[in-house]
Amino acid sequence: MKKIDIHTHIMPEKIPNWFAKFGYGDFIHLEHHQPCCARMIKGDKFFREVESNCWEPKDRLPEMDETKVDIQVLSTIPVLFNYWAKAEHGLETSRFFNDHIAQCVDLYPDRFIGLGTVPMQDVDMAIREMERVIKELKMPGIEIGSNVNQQNLSDAKWDPFWQAAEEMGCSILVHPWEMMGEQEMMKYWLPWLVGMPAETSRAICSLIFGGVFRKFPRLKFAFAHGGGSFPATVGRVEHGFKVRPDLCAIDNEVNPRNYLGHFWVDSLVHDEAAMELLIKTVGAQKICCGSDYPFPLGEHHPGELIERMPFDEATKHALLFENAMEWLK
Repeated sequence: MKKIDIHTHIMPEKIPNWFAKFGYGDFIHLEHHQPCCARMIKGDKFFREVESNCWEPKDRLPEMDETKVDIQVLSTIPVLFNYWAKAEHGLETSRFFNDHIAQCVDLYPDRFIGLGTVPMQDVDMAIREMERVIKELKMPGIEIGSNVNQQNLSDAKWDPFWQAAEEMGCSILVHPWEMMGEQEMMKYWLPWLVGMPAETSRAICSLIFGGVFRKFPRLKFAFAHGGGSFPATVGRVEHGFKVRPDLCAIDNEVNPRNYLGHFWVDSLVHDEAAMELLIKTVGAQKICCGSDYPFPLGEHHPGELIERMPFDEATKHALLFENAMEWLK
């Protein structure tokens, strides 16, 4: 049974020191202090330590074979979005990361599919780079953050971007980043445990309430981490829509529940009951295997939750392979 993992991250082994070049910001570069291991430096401060499977495509292959992953969909690490940077610097870094992902796909075209990144802080530049990703680099889509400098994705200024993405048939993976209240809850890793699911629900709700799904019905969104907290709270969201339409239905009068089945989510929920809920809410045809490889909060054996649950073979095949192919076209 074939398996595609739509949620994996990669970065180049050698990243320019843009902090030194541009003179500001939290740009990431790597310090390779020992074999197969590097420190991610954010600005001029230590951020995280990573191993070679985070940048070297050939080092991923043995683990893919071991866990029977036929294809990984590669996307950049959200901390590399650089939406906070000056637009021209965001474009430069996006192009660098996109070229690297395209090179990885070219090296192993049977094992990798690429998603690009774009400078969302500038709509025109983002459209231009998305077009390059799709038409020149031959990728099926892009990865974006759940917000752009704390602005919701429903802001009308991005309508031209959504229109362009729809016209290009661009697949869009939405990944949480810069979580709400992050600095107020750093202890216990709460931004990742609590903030990320809420941040993904924020993105889904803003796209629904802002009318983006209604205005651009052919957009192909997929949301990381099983759609975050949205599947578990859609009843609350719907109830709020009904009892306070003066607050919730001001830009879109369609019931939020009606959009279930109109977007994809990955399978990264770590729990059988959560997977059953996901099947009941978004539907078995809208869930794709996704692991967050190679990071510790991900599913270390991609698709293992799906494989051990009592689904029939056709459902497992859809969850592990067919749904991803439909999303990616």
